[in-house]
Amino acid sequence: MSYEAAYPDVQLLPSSLNWWAKLKGTPAECIHLDHEQPWMATLLPDTLYVRGKKAQQREPVRPEVSLCRDCLLKTAVGELQSYPGRVVAFEPDPESFSQYFFVAAPDFEAAGLKHEVAAAIEKRITENTGKCEECSRAANWMWFSRARIPSLDEADRIASDLGEWFCPEHGAAMLCVAFKKIPEANLFYMNLPYGDSGAYLWI
Repeated sequence: MSYEAAYPDVQLLPSSLNWWAKLKGTPAECIHLDHEQPWMATLLPDTLYVRGKKAQQREPVRPEVSLCRDCLLKTAVGELQSYPGRVVAFEPDPESFSQYFFVAAPDFEAAGLKHEVAAAIEKRITENTGKCEECSRAANWMWFSRARIPSLDEADRIASDLGEWFCPEHGAAMLCVAFKKIPEANLFYMNLPYGDSGAYLWI
């Protein structure tokens, strides 16, 4: 898929689309990255890394692109809001995260999740959902703040903590708020939801 078709709402830096950039194999960049930015993220919307290899989740595959935070959220939020499946999302550690990615439940093991962590997340995915804490619509996002789940190694807390339930619109909003609270970041990898259910994880 062309960059223009994949990211119609993002103004791309012309020099990142020229023949030299293509020859080097570097991804296109939003125009804001022409100047130094405190936030940069590499978005591969349709790609999951399984055992170090790329696994494409949609056809046609949208190309890799580098975006500032505003362009990243503008690109992602509509798809996050329209995703119909269950999501368990963890607020990342602003001091140490370099990737924030979605893994569908059937891919937990292949993506390297510890057995006990995968089991805890699967338990939460299958729970009966309540109503969104913001608008009382049906909820399919469970959000864990850093205060509740400081580490993804804490399987017992993931399995038992109340978390916060949101509809897709307000679940996506929580992710946006979390990113906007982080003053600086260099994300090497982020993708968008696929499959029937899964989790947003950070490393």
